[in-house]
Amino acid sequence: VGPMHCLYVREKGASGWQYFYDPISGFTYEEGYTYTIRVKREQVPNPPADGSTYRYTLVKVLTKEKA
Repeated sequence: VGPMHCLYVREKGASGWQYFYDPISGFTYEEGYTYTIRVKREQVPNPPADGSTYRYTLVKVLTKEKA
């Protein structure tokens, strides 16, 4: 597996940051910005062996600031 792009996220109430590789439907990251977003997480029934058990969908962009 070669290099991948991912997001660096911190969930509400969490103290640390973590890498996030799943897509977020409806969200397009623009390099050079820091976002605060709200997403809906749904469990995927019978996910593929190499796929995520969750599906993420953008609900709202709360903030978008120049980094």
